[in-house]
Amino acid sequence: MENTHTTQSKLQGKQGNGSGNNEPVERVADSAHETVDKIADATHSAADAISEKGGQLQDLQEEWMENAREYINKNPVTSVGIAIAGGFLLSRLLSGR
Repeated sequence: MENTHTTQSKLQGKQGNGSGNNEPVERVADSAHETVDKIADATHSAADAISEKGGQLQDLQEEWMENAREYINKNPVTSVGIAIAGGFLLSRLLSGR
């Protein structure tokens, strides 16, 4: 029982000595804040890059759709033939025969 009392006294002495011995805690807190800031910066950069790539993909999609419209307008019979052949192939692939 005395051993437990001595251990508690030592712990209380270390915690409540009032000498401003919080330097390790402050260093850990500062390090944690720096890490969070770095992660936030990296996340922001990644979001910007994804947004930029999304815009590029949207532009590419619009360009391809315009090219497809032009081809269909210039070659309507060929376009219908391609659509029929593609539909036939797709139905054969999906039917599992």
